Amino acid sequence: MTVAEAMRTVPAKGRWISDWNPDDPGFWESRGKGVARRNLVFSILAEHLGFTLWTVWSIVAVKLGAYRFSTDQLFWLVSLPNLVGSALRLPYTFAPAKFGGRNWTVVSALLLLVPAVLLAVAVGDPATPYWAFLLIAATAGLGGGNFASSMANITYFYPEKKQGWALGLNAAGGNIGVSSVQLVMPLVITGFGLAAAGLFWVPFIVVAAVCAFFFMDNLTSARASAREQLKIAGRAQTWIMSLLYIGTFGSFIGYTTAFPLLIKSQFPGHASAVTWAFLGALVGSLIRPAGGRLSDRLGGARVTLWNFAAMVVAIALVAFGLGANSFALFFCAYLLLVALTGVGNGSTYRMIPAIFKAKAVEGVPAGDETALAAAVAAGRRDSSAAIGIISAVGAFGGFFINRGFGTSIAATGGAGAALVAFACFYAACAALTWFCYLRTVGARLAPSLAAARV
Repeated sequence: MTVAEAMRTVPAKGRWISDWNPDDPGFWESRGKGVARRNLVFSILAEHLGFTLWTVWSIVAVKLGAYRFSTDQLFWLVSLPNLVGSALRLPYTFAPAKFGGRNWTVVSALLLLVPAVLLAVAVGDPATPYWAFLLIAATAGLGGGNFASSMANITYFYPEKKQGWALGLNAAGGNIGVSSVQLVMPLVITGFGLAAAGLFWVPFIVVAAVCAFFFMDNLTSARASAREQLKIAGRAQTWIMSLLYIGTFGSFIGYTTAFPLLIKSQFPGHASAVTWAFLGALVGSLIRPAGGRLSDRLGGARVTLWNFAAMVVAIALVAFGLGANSFALFFCAYLLLVALTGVGNGSTYRMIPAIFKAKAVEGVPAGDETALAAAVAAGRRDSSAAIGIISAVGAFGGFFINRGFGTSIAATGGAGAALVAFACFYAACAALTWFCYLRTVGARLAPSLAAARV
């Protein structure tokens, strides 16, 4: 969509839209589609920049040789933004419902100036102590929160049957920010120095905030109090999906941010290959919408189950490449592993709205259209709230994976022990997916959602 097209679809009065019903085909075709697409475009722009600042330390850490930090210390600098960003996702989830999706996108975009400027401060002084690096790297977590607020906001704009594709695009546009950092930053740092790794993004951040201000909208139907939204934390489905999301998105952010340091530490003879680390995030991001679309057709639970099984196989290939000291096998298997995390990202996100809609309409008479509409609306609100908690908990996987690699390398000199632990976790996730969402055996004793085809 061009800027001119975006301007033509801006509501004439105010920035709040009170009449919004995307599940009505007539409304969607006549008005909803254009507005939803415009909000999605500028949401992706802001979220993309959030990811770039969130993961910029994955490249900066590789370039800190003059500071003589150990490999484990460098993994701390990469993992700390993941930890902080994961924690911030919870309040960021509730922010669009409290302040409006457009309003919060403006604020959250401008907050990215903090890690961008402080990064330049950190590397601008050769005497900067390690503890200061840790604190400044932690501020990059502000970028991690953007994903939760963006996804929670976009959920309201699209009809349920199109959410897999829309959320997949929104997430992929953000995820690919990791690839942008790992592709562009080595060139920027080589040409202009480490400080440019932060300052480079400042004008883009300002543009994103201005675009969100002029071209995005707030939905009154999305308004809800944080207390009302937090009720979703009492649902078992929220925590089941949080665990599965650790295995998909948490793995994506963990593997992609660890990739440059892993290459440098495990294959020092191929250190120049760090410049190709961006391929992992690129592949994992681009395939995410395909995971959502495939799940729209086959069911998210089915895709998720087989994807976790495939991730176990990919882990084995990565471990074999490391053990054989074969960089080519390691690199290709690692790309496969990250690609599978992208498929899983799309499939698990497709499951979330389907699960909460199915739970909301349980027991509602099929002929009672008013009650059914109210239940569907409640399911949409529950889904939006759950997305925040799930994305927050799931993102902690990025911290665990980086710390797993750092601890394994410090203790054994290699990443093998961490990979074994990761493979066991994925096997458990596959079993949990089958038991909760695909199992028909013993359904009377322990109910599952197999009939809902989530």
